[in-house]
Amino acid sequence: MDERLDVRPSPLAGRWYPANPEVLAQRIDEYLASAKPPIIEGEIVGLIAPHAGHQYSGPVAAYAYSLLVGKAFDLVAVLSPQHRPYFAAYVTSAHQAYETPLGIVPIDQTALRALEQLLESEAGESIKRVRADQEHSLEIHLPFLQRTLGFFRLLPIMIGIDEPRGLKALGIALANILRGQQALIVASTDLSHFYPQPLAEKLDGEMLRRMENFDPIDFLQAEIEGKGFACGRSAVATAMWAAKELGADRIRVLHYATSGDVTGDYDEVVGYGAAVILRTAQS
Repeated sequence: MDERLDVRPSPLAGRWYPANPEVLAQRIDEYLASAKPPIIEGEIVGLIAPHAGHQYSGPVAAYAYSLLVGKAFDLVAVLSPQHRPYFAAYVTSAHQAYETPLGIVPIDQTALRALEQLLESEAGESIKRVRADQEHSLEIHLPFLQRTLGFFRLLPIMIGIDEPRGLKALGIALANILRGQQALIVASTDLSHFYPQPLAEKLDGEMLRRMENFDPIDFLQAEIEGKGFACGRSAVATAMWAAKELGADRIRVLHYATSGDVTGDYDEVVGYGAAVILRTAQS
């Protein structure tokens, strides 16, 4: 790795996950070993996984990431929400690479430029570049990807809109960039926030049902209807549109839990779900 790369330092290490690389690797390996996802049929096009601190959502995320063990993906597009106001539809890092305690993850600048060119020509939108962003919902996935895939190139996009037209434009543009490559899509989302466990299970169950229906419009509509909530709904919908363009035809939910399963406090919980996006039809 070129040491001259302009690297975004991690604002999460030591807070959202261990800063010690040996401890972090061991912790993730334990999560992966404990996860028992169902047997899946088809090619993996993408994953949907939660983005809380590893101690809370890591055991759930591992159900998705354990499917990557032994697989090879050279390019990973991680789609996440924006938890801070960047006043832009699409945001990426202005740095050349991300850093975690497990090493450096280079950003694929060629893929990023190509994506931006497509978005500008098809949707009239650019991708805003931000230095030293504090977004946790994207970085939190990188250690899992590092432990399961080893080296890979990253295409990071933080989404600040939820209107379908802009999300579909991003999804289709992304598919055009990823097509023909050994590429993976990761959508970052948690589910409902701070409801009592029984209500959270009802709301989250509706979101997971719509997720498996693989209809991005219907998935986005759940929050408008007050029937379910997902802070990364835009990332999931974008991933759906991109994956459909790449031939995916099924989403399978792998696991669900809440923060109460970790803390023992079921009065106000956060929901976490893991799913895989598959291409099951023969091309």
